[in-house]
Amino acid sequence: MDTELTEKVIGEIIEGSNTLGPGFLEKVYERALMIVLQSRGLRAVSQPPVSVNYNGQNSGE
Repeated sequence: MDTELTEKVIGEIIEGSNTLGPGFLEKVYERALMIVLQSRGLRAVSQPPVSVNYNGQNSGE
């Protein structure tokens, strides 16, 4: 795992949360994080689909 990248992302999460303040829906904070990560030149994807299997069968994404 890239500890430096993880620390940068966590720092941006904290900064964004402090800048926006409390009370917004999670989606607002998520979009703000995507904006700042992309402005820093980082490739980021918001909530990519993940296939979930249960007992060998696809139970959704």
